[in-house]
Amino acid sequence: MTLIKSISGIRGTIGGRTGDTLNPLDIVKFTTAYATFMARKTGRHGKIVVGRDGRISGQMVKNVVCGTLMGCGCDVINIGYATTPTTELAVRMAQADGGIIITASHNPRQWNALKLLNGEGEFLTAADGAEVLDIAAREDFEYAEVDQLGQYSEDFSFDLRHIDSVLQLKLADLNAIKSRKFRVCVDTINSVGGIILPKLFEALEVEYHILNGACTGDFAHNPEPLEKNLHGIMDKMRQGGFDLGIVVDPDVDRLAFICEDGTMFGEEYTLVSVADYVLRNLSNQNTPSTLTTVSNLSSTRALRDITEKYGGKYYAAAVGEVNVTTKMKEVGAVIGGEGNGGVIYPESHYGRDALVGIVLFLSALAQKGCTASELRKTFPDYQIAKNRIDLTPETDVDAILVKVKEMFAKDNSAKVNDIDGVKIDFADRWVHLRKSNTEPIIRVYSEAPTMDMADELGKKLMQVVYDMQ
Repeated sequence: MTLIKSISGIRGTIGGRTGDTLNPLDIVKFTTAYATFMARKTGRHGKIVVGRDGRISGQMVKNVVCGTLMGCGCDVINIGYATTPTTELAVRMAQADGGIIITASHNPRQWNALKLLNGEGEFLTAADGAEVLDIAAREDFEYAEVDQLGQYSEDFSFDLRHIDSVLQLKLADLNAIKSRKFRVCVDTINSVGGIILPKLFEALEVEYHILNGACTGDFAHNPEPLEKNLHGIMDKMRQGGFDLGIVVDPDVDRLAFICEDGTMFGEEYTLVSVADYVLRNLSNQNTPSTLTTVSNLSSTRALRDITEKYGGKYYAAAVGEVNVTTKMKEVGAVIGGEGNGGVIYPESHYGRDALVGIVLFLSALAQKGCTASELRKTFPDYQIAKNRIDLTPETDVDAILVKVKEMFAKDNSAKVNDIDGVKIDFADRWVHLRKSNTEPIIRVYSEAPTMDMADELGKKLMQVVYDMQ
């Protein structure tokens, strides 16, 4: 497995031959490159927050990262087991200069990664990430003298501080949530969600039942929160007794809901439902021109539809959290995110945060006094097919994307967007092909009024790729 190096960090599988996977040598190299970059940018060897999810390899990676940062002269604040949004907030709360999140997000158990943060607790910009990669490639390193080595400290208070910050959001309707006396079933996939979410539910006075709650990193199923991986909690919901099913990924930045009858709410509709709640509440006190939203090119059209319903304006960004947050800042978006269940709410911070999504969604359910399935029926209904094509070392992705673009260049019924792979927009459907930043695959997402129509469109484009391999 080739090590994946991108502007957002470094990701790979643990074990195997040097240079083929994520090993201690690579961890040292890229941690050093990050520390070197931060020192040059800030003019000092500052404080760096380090947090990790529950992965089996997390302890090993954390030890290497912390030791390397100290060797570069950085003071380390180890916050232990922590969600990605908790670590992002911890950078700001600790007034640190940056942060490293040790997580491979939704990837299977053998993967791990380093995600790099700036002093705002946000992912590095494309330009800054490219500079880190360049420093690593050139091995342009300098380590601290013995009297200038960094100091190590631990602070495990940030879970509660994160929860407190979410509960203080203006649109967090705590009284309505507590009055509704929700009962929820939650799958925390044997990672850090099993530590922080019970504390959140206790603060909300929500009764909860946790599945896969032990933070062992030995994931009970594929950790990506897609319907095909969630039969356990869906079966539990069908047995009755719960108002809502809640699923997070290993680092708790993605969020999916399951209705009271055991059907999927739809991960694409996590952001749609929360955005609808935010827009509805803000529309009473803001002019429509300020009600802007952003999602990425691979996300459902439903967000555009509900934004326009409130008189607001929707914008699309390239896939990737930093691309979405950059666009959100540019247009002053009140909410944004990604269709993979990622909610970004600027009042909290510019990062996907499942805790924010949970509290705002429960507020919406409580205020409307309806069930999850009833709420889902109030939104425009699109079906999205999410397919993938595994890449071989010989695959020429750029040539494939050029071929797809040429196929539709003269089609007057289609709009072609190539800011991120190739997206073909038709009147009532779309298909998007792009190389993943996190896995050696091409993602093929397609949306249409029915799943059969969406899948047919996606498979048509996938055949083009297969014919070229």
